[in-house]
Amino acid sequence: VQLQASGGGLVQAGGSLRLSCAASGSIGSIKAMGWYRQVPGKMRELVAAIISGGSTNYADSVKGRFTISRDNAKNTVYLQMNSLGPEDAAVYYCNVVLDPDGIYWGQGTQVTVSS
Repeated sequence: VQLQASGGGLVQAGGSLRLSCAASGSIGSIKAMGWYRQVPGKMRELVAAIISGGSTNYADSVKGRFTISRDNAKNTVYLQMNSLGPEDAAVYYCNVVLDPDGIYWGQGTQVTVSS
């Protein structure tokens, strides 16, 4: 299973970015897909996740600004990020939870927010 993330980059504070992550390979049943982020010296933290039934979960810090969605036909998960601030700068990682094969991670995409 491979995850290819894209969409990161440099954006001004208040701006928007859309991240994409496409899963490919021997994919069975996808239980969940999600986005995490990490800054140097800190633990990787959950940003948003979407469960197979469509339920979503967000970190408190991004509620109302970020939206996670999924295209089941393309095995792709998206993260629409609006009103970005310096606190959102990080490397963003996507992951997929498969049943029964486990958890897979993408390579990470850098998001930089200039003030």
